[in-house]
Amino acid sequence: MPGDVSEAAREQRILTVPNLLSLLRLAGVPLFLWLLLGPRADGWAILVLAVGGITDWADGKLARLLDQYSRLGALLDPAVDRLYILAALVALGVREVVPWWVVIVLVARDLVLGVCVTVLRRFGYGPFPVTYLGKAATFLLLYAFPLLLLGTSTGFWGDLARPFGYAFAAWGVALYLWSGLLYLAQFVLAMRAGRAAALPEEDPRTSR
Repeated sequence: MPGDVSEAAREQRILTVPNLLSLLRLAGVPLFLWLLLGPRADGWAILVLAVGGITDWADGKLARLLDQYSRLGALLDPAVDRLYILAALVALGVREVVPWWVVIVLVARDLVLGVCVTVLRRFGYGPFPVTYLGKAATFLLLYAFPLLLLGTSTGFWGDLARPFGYAFAAWGVALYLWSGLLYLAQFVLAMRAGRAAALPEEDPRTSR
């Protein structure tokens, strides 16, 4: 049908405003990591993270307002979030703000799910559908990192931020691992079903 072809072409778009914002966020990841580990300019690092959060919100809004959904955007948006989490985890581990076992567990979670997605693609399945639980975990972790950084300072603001940072981090880690277990359960069900019934395809509208 002509309408189906048009819809497929729209999903394959690359040069869209939301995708450009996602690429801007992606460019901020190495800058964010360098600020944390090089000059240890935590204020500037938090500013980069905040700009990333604003553009994350903006690209979703613009995708809906401008009707510029795309398959690239659906994949790029959560990938950039994970890269910010990875960069922050590595930096906080190096600076001994969080224990290394937390870093290893969360990175292992993403590596295992990455392998699962690769296997699913070989069997003709799409990626895991985005869940609100996974989004909530990402939200908590991205808010925990600046609070933990602020908590390393002395004085009133450091004392105030520290318990909130640990609370956000604890809930974020718990939900991040729980969402990973749910994705693994979907992976097992998909492998049992074989090629007969694929995981529900991710609608770009749910992830932007």
